[in-house]
Amino acid sequence: MKIVQKFYMQEYLKLLGIIVFGLAMIFSLLDLVDKIDNFAPGKLSMVSIMNYIFLIMPKYIQYLLPMSLLLSSLFIFGLASRNKELIAIKASGGKLKGLFLPFIIMGFVFSLFSFFLGEFAVPEFSERLLEFKREYMKTAEKVTFLEGTIWLRGTDGSFVRIALYVPGKRLAKGVSIFMPGEESLRKRIEAEEAQWAEDQGGTGIWKLAHVVLYDFEGGKVNSLAELAYPYLESPTLFSRGIRKPEEMGITELYRYMERLNASGIKDSKLLVDFHVKVSYPFTNFFMMILGLALSGMSRTGGGLFAAGVGISLSVVYWLLYTFMLSMGYARVIHPVLAPWIVPVLFGMIAAYLFRRIPE
Repeated sequence: MKIVQKFYMQEYLKLLGIIVFGLAMIFSLLDLVDKIDNFAPGKLSMVSIMNYIFLIMPKYIQYLLPMSLLLSSLFIFGLASRNKELIAIKASGGKLKGLFLPFIIMGFVFSLFSFFLGEFAVPEFSERLLEFKREYMKTAEKVTFLEGTIWLRGTDGSFVRIALYVPGKRLAKGVSIFMPGEESLRKRIEAEEAQWAEDQGGTGIWKLAHVVLYDFEGGKVNSLAELAYPYLESPTLFSRGIRKPEEMGITELYRYMERLNASGIKDSKLLVDFHVKVSYPFTNFFMMILGLALSGMSRTGGGLFAAGVGISLSVVYWLLYTFMLSMGYARVIHPVLAPWIVPVLFGMIAAYLFRRIPE
């Protein structure tokens, strides 16, 4: 049995590598084509194109790994079922569940791999991708972001530090504005918060609240309830330079949520995204078991049939999963439960089907 398991594992890993890296390459190229007009003319070369694809691929590998595991299981063992190989194994005294045991362990290993990929590789590569965009795109972003803290330049040349930015509310907490003079700091503005106020025409301005203005040249300190600050660009500037929750590691996202909570801001969307970091990697384990169960129960399969079944199940999973996440974002379902409902449901179905594999 060990020789047979080794053979199938070798074939499985070969096919898995082709599928996951092939799909990740295709999606990375599509992402590049979608953003090709944003690159500065003459800057993009073959080396920079390959660098862009290399930096964005870990994110797509993490997304596509569950579907790739399912497709590989259905293809390898569906083809073995169609060729009567599984019948031959059972006829010689072998057990299909025993044959599948190393693949179940491998599914758990891939779940751990997906977790660490999202925790370490994806955030690191996302940060490098932002640096790449600042260098090669037409509108190079001069925004530095870490766990909610932003440093940027105002249109008047001032340096702006935002201690905590909440994208969904267009709200900035702990705003410090430094206005340099010829030889030293000219003015400094400290505000507890800043809110983007937009008029009906689509234009807007940042309004600072609870402001302390330090005038070092005049030797004065003034306190103001509100101050309009026209030298800071719209929140669109921040959204282009901020990493999305899926591009953060779970520890970075947790620290960001803790800072929001300390500021009195409850963001259910971030709570959902936080639990997605844990629940999504388990999808790999469940998809592996589901693929093995369907292959062991089916007498036909392989080739286009396996691809069709795998893609159909993946689409159904994604539709249900994103629907539940939307329910969690809207607090129709508790934000902690929403990311777990579909993975647990598919896991129960996979376990049930696996137990019914005929021996």
